[in-house]
Amino acid sequence: MPRHRRRVAAGACLLIALVAWYELYDRVSDQPDWADVALVGGVLMPMVFGLVWLALPSRDAPRLLAYAAGCGALAAILHVGDVEVGANFLKLAAMTLGGFWFLRFFERLSWVVGIACAVPLVDAVSVWRGPTHHIVTEQPRVFGALSVAFPAPAGDFFALGLPDLLFFALFLAAADRWALRVWLTWALMVASFTATISLAIWADPFGIGGLPALPGLSIAFLLANADILRRRLQRRRADA
Repeated sequence: MPRHRRRVAAGACLLIALVAWYELYDRVSDQPDWADVALVGGVLMPMVFGLVWLALPSRDAPRLLAYAAGCGALAAILHVGDVEVGANFLKLAAMTLGGFWFLRFFERLSWVVGIACAVPLVDAVSVWRGPTHHIVTEQPRVFGALSVAFPAPAGDFFALGLPDLLFFALFLAAADRWALRVWLTWALMVASFTATISLAIWADPFGIGGLPALPGLSIAFLLANADILRRRLQRRRADA
């Protein structure tokens, strides 16, 4: 079987398993917080972001922005119609394709590194005192529309904002485009989300039951490729 067909088949199997969990999670008995984190961070998130990994060859596809906009519009329609499972995965698709498309504006890897250094501060300020803080505390329904849910047993769930998903796709596609450590980048970025939800449960410094996810995501991208980035920077300086 050709490689792209294997990816499609693997994606279909993952999606079927995920939809089954999203439909049945509230029928599972309640679990302690640590078990919820282990299940969501150790199983559910790797499966969900496995779909992003499998979609990686499409980062150079034409009309990505149109497809992203179409998925986003359909997600909004399903959200209004209370078809949350379908909306959830269409939001993931829209942000993934949007992240792949956004990468086309980056001519150099150093630009991505600059974004990885700058975005965490912006995200932290937004969660602390900015728009994210206001939306989470004052307009939870808006936050629900602008996030993707990761359900735990008995109706509990964790959520990541749409920008978190967009930058996940952007950083992963950047690792692929510039021949960095794609697999390690993916693994550490998924682990960063698990670490963030763990800290959000046991330490809540902003008092909103959540923490900014982009700082950990950016650190994971930089950490996975630190030595390669350093060598390339040194080479550029030597060439200059």
